[in-house]
Amino acid sequence: MSELSVEGIKRGLKTDLIGQSIVYCSSIGSTNQALKELAAQGAPEGTLVVADEQTAGRGRLGRKWLAPPGTSLLLSLLFRPDLAPNQAPRLTMICSLAMADAIEGLTGLPVGLKWPNDILIRGKKAGGILTESGTTGEHLDYVVVGMGLNVNLDISDLPELRDMATSLSQELGQEVSRLELLWKILEGIEARYKSLRRGELLHEEWVARLINLGCEVQVATPQGVLAGWAEGVGTDGALVLRTPDGRRERILAGDVALQSAAQKTQPPGPHVREAVLGVFESSCRGDPLRSPWAGARPAPTTHFECTRLFFWSG
Repeated sequence: MSELSVEGIKRGLKTDLIGQSIVYCSSIGSTNQALKELAAQGAPEGTLVVADEQTAGRGRLGRKWLAPPGTSLLLSLLFRPDLAPNQAPRLTMICSLAMADAIEGLTGLPVGLKWPNDILIRGKKAGGILTESGTTGEHLDYVVVGMGLNVNLDISDLPELRDMATSLSQELGQEVSRLELLWKILEGIEARYKSLRRGELLHEEWVARLINLGCEVQVATPQGVLAGWAEGVGTDGALVLRTPDGRRERILAGDVALQSAAQKTQPPGPHVREAVLGVFESSCRGDPLRSPWAGARPAPTTHFECTRLFFWSG
């Protein structure tokens, strides 16, 4: 049986905003897609969508996220920040830092970040982040940050990933509580989000954890492949690449492959209208589902590919 549930999450969660509205699904198409639909219906900031399984989970560039049921943390968070659209990557930064701190604090494993959004343990990918936003003109309406982390995944079950991916249990030799890890991640995100709202930038802390700066890299972008030296990262999250002819290119999105054998393997730094909406179960695969925030603003009916859905709003 899954250790994740609305009751379990709220029992040990010590936050004021993040995760105070929870949607839990044992199985869902995509937590990001579900939360974007809820955001359009007026879901409050801090809403958490978490699932034991994603059947249509996505990483960056449309890649499929592979996670057998109950083995990973699969969650999305809703933010409504007072930021410009080009500052949305700051939410990626605070979430990746919180994930890294939570993993290190609970397991002692060393964590590095790979630009733009990968979580690495001992050089292999253990997790990733997908950030999506909704805008009206130049106004940022919301940001949805999706996070996936291989917790108790047996990589041998996915032989195609054996050479490039890992999990916490794989590295530790024992299982890790997904619930305790979730609590730590959410609490870390809230602390950093409060700092961000006070005007503090966490850019330097994020850069200090990036393992692919100061290395020769190839970056696959939607416009083609660029090669050069990863020189730095701007406060907007853009990678600054110095090309062999001396030009500096700013790259906002891409997939990085390290070219230098002398790459860093570790980061340089040390290291729902009522109080309780109730629980309701639904086998709503293909059936329309209204969010508890429907009516807050005009929006179409939400369709989740979801079984066993639970709402809670505190």
